This record gives sequence, structure tokens and C-alpha cells, in this order.
Amino acid sequence: MNKTFTLSFLAASVMVAGSAQAATTKQAVVNHYADLAFHVYHDAHTTAQHLDQAIDALIATPSEKTLAEAKAAWKLARIPYQQSEVFRFGNAIVDDWEGQLNAWPLDEGLIDYVAKGYHHELGNEGATANIIANPKIQVANVTINATEITPELLANLNEIGGSEANVATGYHAIEFLLWGQDLHGTDAGAGERAYTDFVSGEGCTHGNCDRRRAYLKAASDLLLTDLDWMTKQWSATEKDNYRAELLADSPDNGLRKMLFGMGSLSLGELAGERMKVALEANSTEDEHDCFSDNTHNSHYYNEQGIYNVYTGSYKRADGSMLKGPSLHDLVAEKDANAAKEIQAEFDQARAQVYTLVESAEKNNQHFDQLIAASNKAGHKLVNDAIIGLVKQTAEIERAAGIIGVTNLNPDTADHQF
Repeated sequence: MNKTFTLSFLAASVMVAGSAQAATTKQAVVNHYADLAFHVYHDAHTTAQHLDQAIDALIATPSEKTLAEAKAAWKLARIPYQQSEVFRFGNAIVDDWEGQLNAWPLDEGLIDYVAKGYHHELGNEGATANIIANPKIQVANVTINATEITPELLANLNEIGGSEANVATGYHAIEFLLWGQDLHGTDAGAGERAYTDFVSGEGCTHGNCDRRRAYLKAASDLLLTDLDWMTKQWSATEKDNYRAELLADSPDNGLRKMLFGMGSLSLGELAGERMKVALEANSTEDEHDCFSDNTHNSHYYNEQGIYNVYTGSYKRADGSMLKGPSLHDLVAEKDANAAKEIQAEFDQARAQVYTLVESAEKNNQHFDQLIAASNKAGHKLVNDAIIGLVKQTAEIERAAGIIGVTNLNPDTADHQF
């Protein structure tokens, strides 16, 4: 061992020993939570920029290649965004903003052509409005001039006519435009939109290719604007933003927001709305990424987001690791044995949700196939993931109690487990 290495090793040992002696403070954990949120949203914005560039390439030169590249960019953009949803339930600013980016399920006939007799929300007058085909649309008593398709127009069309199924913007609107409807039901296969739906002139299929390109670009522009705004809300260099408000509050309130957000995503949203509803109804209409058959990844990265907040860690889009003071550290200082047990349940829940990814990637059994009425093995796989999430939520409540956050009551979304 050379002298330089010896000195470096000793210095590192002193640093580790020093850090082990310093107790983790609640404020440090909340501060790092804000850092996590900033980096997750920053990555979501960066990957959305890459998606926007791929969309530009598709619009400029429609081909099988450019369409495939835009689809791949969409899937990559989902990875950090899905990890951001853990910030939604504990922070009203995120929950109020989220619908414009991730609302689902949507009645795709509001946006573009659909197969005859497609399933949509009963009584939704916007379900067949077809913005792309119609420069003027009418929903209920509202007439909209849609001659020019802009981000502002699309934002104003969300929930038109009072229906939450009228979703004109966000990841899922873009997903539908890239993939088209998935007409395979619970059989294998995703949407099969042809690149010729974006071609100029005589090669255009299904008509209105110029407006379809304009819609796709406007939706992408709006996504970028929204993600940029939220990134700034968590930035340490911006003034008078949400981060400043969060850190000015008591650390106990910050911890409550963290734990409530984790528990509510784990239980009511992921186990309930995104898995249980689709499984019990055997309904592909309630599948999260239903056009692309990417639902397994969306579920997994939701769970990864919960794991990130508990452990204070995040693998960034560039592959680097962000690590800092965590809820787990606070629990371990109070009760080391409980910390080990809680961590084990988190590890088990993440592994159980990952079985949905393995099913899709190794066995070509995607989420929409797993929930088919006749697929008993698939039902067990999804049910086991739900059970893992329910157990994880109990451990989140246990962790809350250990560090002094009582009566957490995570949102169940009115589901019984």
C-alpha cells in the first residue's frame, strides 16, 4: 500500500467515523427530500426534451425509424416522471398540477380517429369530438374554435363538458398519438399506429396528417413547459417557490408530507386505482399505459419512487446516484431492529412489483394479459404485488410512529384491502 493511498484511506475512515457519530436531523431529511424532488423533476424535464427532439424528427421525416425512436424516447421519459408521483399526494402544488401531465384513462376519440364502437365513458359528449379532424368542435353547449392547435387550446380542452375522461394533454395524449389504440384487448400486442399517419401529401393515412403533427408538437411543448415550471418549484436557486415554503415549515410537517405521500401512492393509488380496479374489472381501459403496453414499467417506477424517498436515494437519468439523510436513518437511530424489518418489507414490495416487469420482458405477458378473466396465474401475480404494497404501507405507518408522526392515515381512494 503506497503512502498516498494510506493517507486517503485514513482520511476516508475518519470521515465515515465522524458521520456515524452525527445524528440525522429531521430538517436534514426534509432538505434532502426537496433535493430528491428537484433532481427527479429535472430528469423528467431533460428526458422530455429528448422526447421533443424525437417528435421533431418524426414530424420532419415520418418513417418507421423515426416513429420507433419517438416511442423509445417516450418510454425513457416515463422513467423519472413515474418516480416523481411520490411527491404528489403529500404536496398540494404537485397534486393540483399533475392532471395536465398524467391524467388517465382518457377517451381517445376526443383527440383523433378511433375504431368503430370503441369503449368510452357513458354520456361523454366529447368522446367522439376528434379535434384533429375538426377545426371547430362542440361539446355539450360549448363550441370551440380549434383551427389552430396550440398548447393553450389543448390545456383548455381538458375535462371539457365536465368529463374527466376528456384528456387532451400530457404523457397519455402523446402516447396515444404515437401508438394509436390498442385493439388487442387482453391478447398480446400494443397500439399499431402507422408512421404514415404523419406523412404530408398523398401518402397521409386517415387524413388530417398536418393537424396530427401539430397536435403532437403542441402536446410536447406543453409537457416541457409544465415540467420546467415544476422543476423550478423545487430548485434551491429560485426565490419564493414551493421548496422555500416547504423548508420554512416545521420539519415534522415535512416528514408528514413525505410519509403521507409514500403511503397514499403505495395503497390507494398504486395498489388500488392502478392495479386493483383493472384486475377486478378485467379492464384494459383501466390500464395505466394502455396504448403502449408499458404499464409494468410505470407501476415499477412508481414503487421505485416510494423506495427512493424512504431510503434517501435516487438513480439519476445519467446513471449517477444521489444519496442523503433519509427516513430510514431516522428510524434506525430510534430502533435498529425495526429499521431492518421495515427495510426488508420495502425490498420485498419492490421485488414483488418487479415481477410484473419480468413477466412482460421475459414471458411477453404484459399487464393487460395478466388481468384477463381467464388468466389465473396472472391474477395471482398482480394480487401478490398488491399484497406487497399493502404490507409496505403498514410499514410506512410503522416508520411514521417510530419517528413521531402519528395518525398518518394514508389515502385508500376508498378501496378495501
